[in-house]
Amino acid sequence: MEMNSSSAVKALGALAQEHRLALFRLLVQAGEHGMPAGGIAEALDLPNSSLSFHLAHLTRAGLIQQRREGRSLIYTADYGAMNGLVGFLMENCCGGADCASPKARGTQAVQSERRKSA
Repeated sequence: MEMNSSSAVKALGALAQEHRLALFRLLVQAGEHGMPAGGIAEALDLPNSSLSFHLAHLTRAGLIQQRREGRSLIYTADYGAMNGLVGFLMENCCGGADCASPKARGTQAVQSERRKSA
């Protein structure tokens, strides 16, 4: 999925709901093998009707995929879409400078201030 502003808004909007965020995180943890709908419903303690609504929303946003295995529908996180979203959000991070951790940036700022005042 090509990540642009429109698709990023759609994906973030789909994740901006407690059950859908939990569902997506569960599928990320499940890995490439995914989970059947019944296992997801049980793990999240969601009724099937609510689960279907949330699965459809995440599927339309391009964040999850489904496949049929026998009589079961297996859902997986779309890692390409997830990485595309994170990449889009991080594009041009820190104005092109090296992005140190917040702790390291804080230490660097303190050291810089000390040098200026010395």
